[in-house]
Amino acid sequence: MSDAAGEDPRGPAEVMRLSAIRRRIARHMTASKTAAAHTLMAIEVDYSAVDEARARGRTSGHKLSYLPFVACALASTLKEFPRLNASVEEREIHVYPRFNLGIAVDLDFEGLIVPVVKNAEGLDLLQLSSAIEDLSTRAKAGKLDVNEVAGGTFTITNAGGYGTLFTGAIINHPQVAILSTDGVNPKPVAVPRGDGGYDVAVRPIGVLAMTWDHRAFDGAYTAASLKDLKDRIEGRDWATELRAAIDAAKGA
Repeated sequence: MSDAAGEDPRGPAEVMRLSAIRRRIARHMTASKTAAAHTLMAIEVDYSAVDEARARGRTSGHKLSYLPFVACALASTLKEFPRLNASVEEREIHVYPRFNLGIAVDLDFEGLIVPVVKNAEGLDLLQLSSAIEDLSTRAKAGKLDVNEVAGGTFTITNAGGYGTLFTGAIINHPQVAILSTDGVNPKPVAVPRGDGGYDVAVRPIGVLAMTWDHRAFDGAYTAASLKDLKDRIEGRDWATELRAAIDAAKGA
């Protein structure tokens, strides 16, 4: 809107044409919102067991983020809840036996690309971490092969490095779900005692938020899968798994 003198009261705008990648993202995201029945559900996770493993990893020269732990646990969850690892095609749901994990990678704030870790269910912690880092590095350098951005069955978007609390991501259509891994921060939590009471402790807590297509399944299925993922992240002996992965890498 202009003022009486014909000037925009907001000041002269800098006009920026949408780049080719922004136009592609716009088309894809708009098509996804139009086609899929987007629904959001989230759960808090205690990353204490993960932090213990990460600390041990650092002492042996392996600096791991939270992402490979989430991805490794997710691979197990998808075996129990296979309809998450699927796509909607016309009037059919196609459920896939392999977990091809797409990782959303930011390209210096100019766009996103989603390289795919193929057969992620067969990789251990170190292998997943290495594959994710390799694909992300080459994505930012523009050195991905076309086959490395194809064939994804499930996507993770990871804004947690910025300390985000909660992200409602858009599904990477025709996939049926996308998981956001947000920031992990120390928080006071109630810890049950054996006598039925509670103590207060500070734990590393983060939110996992899943956007899912309500055409493919319902809320109970999503809630159960998120609880399963939470239990795996909190309850697995990650330190032992990481030690085994390190030993396997040394023997390779």
